[in-house]
Amino acid sequence: MKDELLFKIGQSVRYLRLKQGITQEELAFRAEINMNSVSTLERGINNIKIKTLYKIAEALNVNINEILNCKF
Repeated sequence: MKDELLFKIGQSVRYLRLKQGITQEELAFRAEINMNSVSTLERGINNIKIKTLYKIAEALNVNINEILNCKF
């Protein structure tokens, strides 16, 4: 069973990534993380470290609050 909070965060990252027109691979490169981490995050499968979430926010040029409070 999926954790709803993790799923929401993952969908927020996916929305912001697609809005910018970048691939999971590009986001992983920009954030200096493994592409598999981006994939599992977007699907809400694994818990994410706060440091990784900050890296993703920085790579997307957004404030971390935009990920946590994304309205899509």
